[in-house]
Amino acid sequence: MTTQTTRTAAAPRKTPGAAARKAPGVAARLASGAASGAVRVLLLLTGLFWLLPTVGLLLSSLRSPSDIAASGWWQVFTAPARLTTENYTHLLANDTITGSLLSTVLITVPATLLVLVIGSLAGYAFAWLEFPGRDWWFLGVVALLVVPVQVALVPVSRLFGAVGLFETTLGVVLFHTAFGLPFAVFLLRNFFAEIPRELLEAARLDGAGEIRLFTRVVLPLGGPAIASLGIFQFLWVWNDMLIALIFADSQSPPITVALQQQVRQFGNNVDVLAPGAFVSMVVPLVVFFAFQRQFASGVMAGAVK
Repeated sequence: MTTQTTRTAAAPRKTPGAAARKAPGVAARLASGAASGAVRVLLLLTGLFWLLPTVGLLLSSLRSPSDIAASGWWQVFTAPARLTTENYTHLLANDTITGSLLSTVLITVPATLLVLVIGSLAGYAFAWLEFPGRDWWFLGVVALLVVPVQVALVPVSRLFGAVGLFETTLGVVLFHTAFGLPFAVFLLRNFFAEIPRELLEAARLDGAGEIRLFTRVVLPLGGPAIASLGIFQFLWVWNDMLIALIFADSQSPPITVALQQQVRQFGNNVDVLAPGAFVSMVVPLVVFFAFQRQFASGVMAGAVK
């Protein structure tokens, strides 16, 4: 009896609440995992829904005009063998569309580069150079951000007509550059101002002048912000239709105006409109994904600072 009593007393006691305490932890992890999975599914469905028009346009550009007129693009899944690339052959044979793509490149690339170069120089000057009225000049630049493009259409049209820039590629480039600079200066000035002063002072002590300091120190550190600005400016100019419709040369309009004219003149010319619209949309997407890493770095750098 004594031995049995001793064993009974020495046996570990099971706490009923231990399993109960573990159960909420497991349940919480399961609930968290289920919520995370639901969020991922929701984001995936949202992304697919967002890409649906792009997919539809791509499939429409690969269908014949008769198929497009007879049924919707989703019918392609019932007869995938009817897909063809003849529409893109017609597109390359259309001088209006191919010329408009070249005109768009000649407008977008200079307008983007000018905004990046001038905006970087002005942003550095407003951030680190001392000159009379610097803060007031910067406030003036910030005030230009609220000026809508529509306000300047009539006066700029008269000015361009007087100096011979109306309906020229140079006029469109200058207009986009002028209205892109306020945002560029504002963005880059705030980014450059976050660079540690000690770093710039150390470069000056090593004998670096302002030009070398700008090219060797500021520009490499501001690369992500400049890349992000370049992506935005490229997208704005490439997709613009209002400015191009008013100021561009009517004989060689950008792609947005050329597609609009095709709709107006040839309403059933879908074998050119569908691939032309898809090419016009794909080029900005290619630029964005090509600089996606720099864009993400610029966004994260601005968030951290």
